Amino acid sequence: MLPTLPLAAEDAILFALFIPLIGFFGLMFTSKSPNLREGVTLTFAVLTFLMVLTILADVIAGGRPSVTLFEMLPGLSISFTVEPLGAMFATIASGLFIVNSCYSIGYMRGNNEKHQTRFYMCFAIAIAAALGIAFAGNLLTFFAFYELLTISTFPLVTHKRDEKARAGGRVYLGILVGTSIGLLLPAVIWTYVMTGTTDFTLGGILSDAPDMRGWVPVVLLGLFLWGVGKAALMPFHPWLPNAMVAPTPVSAFLHAVAVVKAGVFGVLKIAVYVFGVDYLSGSSATDFFLWVAGLSILLASAIAMTQDNLKSRLAYSTISQLSYVTLGALIANQMGVLGGATQIAAHALGKMTLFMCAGAIYTSLHKSNISEMRGTGRQMPWTWAAYIIGACSIIGLPPMAGSWPKFYLMLGAVDRGTLMLIIVLIVSSLMNIVYLLAPAARAFMDPRPDGSTGAIRMQEAPLFCLIPAYVTAIGTIILFFFMDSLVGFLEPILGAS
Repeated sequence: MLPTLPLAAEDAILFALFIPLIGFFGLMFTSKSPNLREGVTLTFAVLTFLMVLTILADVIAGGRPSVTLFEMLPGLSISFTVEPLGAMFATIASGLFIVNSCYSIGYMRGNNEKHQTRFYMCFAIAIAAALGIAFAGNLLTFFAFYELLTISTFPLVTHKRDEKARAGGRVYLGILVGTSIGLLLPAVIWTYVMTGTTDFTLGGILSDAPDMRGWVPVVLLGLFLWGVGKAALMPFHPWLPNAMVAPTPVSAFLHAVAVVKAGVFGVLKIAVYVFGVDYLSGSSATDFFLWVAGLSILLASAIAMTQDNLKSRLAYSTISQLSYVTLGALIANQMGVLGGATQIAAHALGKMTLFMCAGAIYTSLHKSNISEMRGTGRQMPWTWAAYIIGACSIIGLPPMAGSWPKFYLMLGAVDRGTLMLIIVLIVSSLMNIVYLLAPAARAFMDPRPDGSTGAIRMQEAPLFCLIPAYVTAIGTIILFFFMDSLVGFLEPILGAS
């Protein structure tokens, strides 16, 4: 039984969106009291998660709670409808937001970061925006909250306010706003003109549109795939490595909790509810973009292998790993879509573990480059043990959750008859082994820079940094054994496919 609140699911949707906003205003008055500030953050994070669990319980029972705030034109409204895919994303985002908030306390205090009140206030708006994306009942609502997420995370990316942060912020804002206004918005308008609606509908709203022939499906699919720039599909990926100038809790939020996850969630939802899985499986429009996704997987992995900065390496790893979700959406069969959906959950736990470990190393040793980490495994064995668990999940080794999505994607590739994609997945996994486990090997096996052999003083990270990393690391193992339950929960999104 899930812990739920005595509320209708429809009311819980509104509370889940408004509680973080109330927290935002409450945080305004906590700048002189760090304990109160962190208490307010954790309180609204837990309350928001309970609201999401209340919604999740209703969806598990077969409900599809829906709320319409207002309608501007026929077929154009700000409305929310929660189905299994959105419920999964909302649960991941709100659950990991609690973990990330705990981690932020240890990191921000341990590094004496400035402007912490503003930091937590922006987090509050960002999690509300992420939940708005998860609950969106149509493309218009999705677009509105997608833009809010970009705007609310920009101050987090530029938190340090130095020249490097401002430069990274310009790339971040330029690409994400440019792709959404220049590509995604025209795609939304075009869809409305062709169908008279923007509602997410099981089976797709474009599948029966008379204009979906010739070059139209290819162009429209491209507008959506690249318009959702947060999915970091090449060549619109540079915002992600540039955003690594942010504090590590922000990096974890970008990669595991909300931003990139919101992008690939959007790609998957558009594939399922706008185009329709049956339509995409029978259309040649996906052929070119399948190889764009495959190339993104391999190129990002290759670039990751060259990065010395650990966070930059993990950023390129995310570009590669979340292109798996786009790949699954474009494979467009049962195993492909389920592989993409489960990759969202598995990657969230694994990648958040890795980023929290990277931040813990920086907090304790002030080292961020892999070349500087020789011997650190003896100083921080618990941190590096959590790192190895997270890395094994990303690589796809059992018994970690990351092994299942790759298995499903391979089955999907076999069903589609695109065996070359299996080679892409295998080669990518081998590259993952190299660039993710090499830092751990250096940390434990390489001699110390000074050549000394004496005893090493333990210098582990603060508990507020270490415990959250183990929560997500253990989560990858637990999810491995319960993946079948998640797959069963997600199967209704496929309809009769």
